[in-house]
Amino acid sequence: MGNIYFITGVSGSGKSTVGKALANYLNISFYDGDDFHPQNNIQKMAQGIALNDEDRSPWLKAINEFCLKRNKEGCIIACSALKKSYREILSVNLENVVWVSLNGSYDQIWDRMLQRKDHFMPAELLQSQFDAWETNEGAIQIDISLTPEEIIRKIVNT
Repeated sequence: MGNIYFITGVSGSGKSTVGKALANYLNISFYDGDDFHPQNNIQKMAQGIALNDEDRSPWLKAINEFCLKRNKEGCIIACSALKKSYREILSVNLENVVWVSLNGSYDQIWDRMLQRKDHFMPAELLQSQFDAWETNEGAIQIDISLTPEEIIRKIVNT
C-alpha cells in the first residue's frame, strides 16, 4: 500500500511546487487539489469571495474519494486543508496518510502571490486563509524558506 501525501498550507505557500518535486522524487502521481473545486467555488474565489465550510465540503469529499481509489499505489495531493475538520474529511478511510504542512509568514506568502500568474485566487484572499488556518500538529512541519531540495529531504527523512 502506498502513502497518500497531503501537502498543506495557505494559498501561495508552495504546495504545488513541493508536491510536484516530491512526486518526481518518489516516482508517484501528483494531483492539485484546486482541480477538484466545483466551478462555483472557482468563480466565487475569482470574484474575491472567500469560501466557507459549506463551499469546501463537496470539494474535500471529492478529493477523499479520489484518494481512496489510489490508496494502493499512493499519490501526492496539494490541498490547503486549512482546518482540522477538513483534514478529517480528507483522510476518511485512508491508510498511510502523510501530512506535510508548509509554513511561512504572511509577508513571505503575499510576495509570492503577487508574482503568480494565471491563478484564480487573488492575493487579497490570503488573509482569509490565514484566519482559517489551524495548525496540524501531526504533520511534518516545513519552513517555506528552505529550498525545494531541502524540503524534499526533510519530508522523505521524517
